[in-house]
Amino acid sequence: MEAHAEKNSCGTICLKYLLFLFNILFLLAGGAVLAVGVWTLVEKSDYISLLSSSLYSISAYLLIAAGTIVILTGLIGCCATLKEIKSLLIVYLVLLLAIFLLEIIAGILAFINYQECFPFCHQLDEELQQNLKQTMQQKYHQPGEDSVTQAVDRLHQEFKCCGSNSSADWAESLWIQDSSNERLVPDSCCKTPGDLCGRRDHPSNIYRVEGGCIQKLEMFILKQLYVLGALSITIASLQLLGMLFTCCLYRSLKEDPY
Repeated sequence: MEAHAEKNSCGTICLKYLLFLFNILFLLAGGAVLAVGVWTLVEKSDYISLLSSSLYSISAYLLIAAGTIVILTGLIGCCATLKEIKSLLIVYLVLLLAIFLLEIIAGILAFINYQECFPFCHQLDEELQQNLKQTMQQKYHQPGEDSVTQAVDRLHQEFKCCGSNSSADWAESLWIQDSSNERLVPDSCCKTPGDLCGRRDHPSNIYRVEGGCIQKLEMFILKQLYVLGALSITIASLQLLGMLFTCCLYRSLKEDPY
């Protein structure tokens, strides 16, 4: 009997430390997801306003919410493991299962969207294209639209592009059509930005990429979908180990009177 109890105690201790180690990794993963969400809001907030779409802000807030839930779940798991609270282990297992299912769904949807879009779709939604084009033409360098102006300039330089569909879009810009403006395109379209460098729209001077900035954004989004899908399914697979450890520890605690 004593040997049996000692064996169970040893097994319980091993399971505790394995599950505790898993929860530490889980906490780190939650922190990473939370950081990505915050980074998206802070660094990409100008693109959110530029596209006049709630898609990116919703995605960022979902990442923040997911990261927070994962961190809380990891803390519950650590507490339940160290304190050997069986009821809390059940709560932790349920939360882990819920997160697992959500990650599998998110991963599958991301891969489905990726496969549907690539390589068959070569353009973003038509309404989104038109919205970006109008935003550039009607709000760039207009009074009270400093955030849009900065976002467009950053978009040009970061993605090495010019205009929504092409540099020709700027011919209809309110700012370019102003009689006092000597430019054909914004200076941010230039490969080497400088004051009044936008007076020349020759390919040697500006980014004249076929498809414009909208195509660059499309490829960026597709890559993000692929990464999201891969990470979701990978992390969800690892969570199976966490659920297995939790079930084993719960069973061990029920059988181990010490």
